[in-house]
Amino acid sequence: MPYGKFLPYNVLGAALWSLAVTLLGYFLGASWQTAGRWLGRASAVLGGIVIFALLLVWLWRWAVRHESFVRQSWRRFLQRPYVHTLRVRFAPQIAFIQARLSPGNYLGLELTVGALVLTGASWLFGGLAEDVVRGDPITLVDVQVAQWFHDHATPLLTRVMLTITHFHDPLPVAGAVVLVAGFLAWRRNWYWLICLSLTVPFGMLLNILMKYSFHRIRPGFENPLLVASNYSFPSGHVAGATLVYGVVAAMLVARIEAWRWRVMIALAAVAMVLLVALTRLYLGVHYLSDVLAAFAEGLAWLTLCLTGMNTFWHHRAGTGITAKNDVNLKP
Repeated sequence: MPYGKFLPYNVLGAALWSLAVTLLGYFLGASWQTAGRWLGRASAVLGGIVIFALLLVWLWRWAVRHESFVRQSWRRFLQRPYVHTLRVRFAPQIAFIQARLSPGNYLGLELTVGALVLTGASWLFGGLAEDVVRGDPITLVDVQVAQWFHDHATPLLTRVMLTITHFHDPLPVAGAVVLVAGFLAWRRNWYWLICLSLTVPFGMLLNILMKYSFHRIRPGFENPLLVASNYSFPSGHVAGATLVYGVVAAMLVARIEAWRWRVMIALAAVAMVLLVALTRLYLGVHYLSDVLAAFAEGLAWLTLCLTGMNTFWHHRAGTGITAKNDVNLKP
């Protein structure tokens, strides 16, 4: 940013921060020392959130200005030797699916991209699960991160984090899914209704099965900010956020052609998932590896469902089945 633009914003930010701290001290009176401790603890967490938000804004603006570069880089990535090797390696499987699901060859690239994401997410989940079971060094990092967040907790920030995390509890998430499903049924958009119905309920069932497979105990503190009764690995809240926001983002991106809004939707979905993960870490109900594994698990299942439904739609569209009865069975 040019210095001429940076200086006014910097001065304004400093003035607002000073005013806020002064007013806070005035209203708290004799409790100003307590307020100082709270600000000191929360500043690291809030500073990280602000920096991340600014990073997302910068990334969005950069992607909007460099649309052609991003698209060309993506095409070059798909032409890299190891991607080509993957397509060659699974050529029989791709050909098998194409021969039975599509009259053309357009599915090869989409299946390859889906396979790449699915393989990468599954590999990440498997690696984290192995590390947790074997007690590898990441478990030490888990404890340190959990303790750091607990040490930097403040009453006000805790209330904010509790509000966000409870908004993503199973009941509110189920209610949101039912509302979206009702809207899709009203619009007779069967494609996304089936996507939503396959992705979220079965993805959360998979998460429950994983929890009872690993039996990992949650972090323990003398004065916990939030008490949760079931197992820790992987995080159900983060998995649910990944599935719900992932499906909604994919649905919106499929309907919007403007590049800038597509990028914004994708970044907003990522930001919401990370925000939910932050609340679980801050409240001390999950370790870092729990939320990372939940994201990997959710992404793998989301990719599997979206790729499968996309393949199914191309098959029906290619054979002409959707011409009359299922005109809305499309992304």
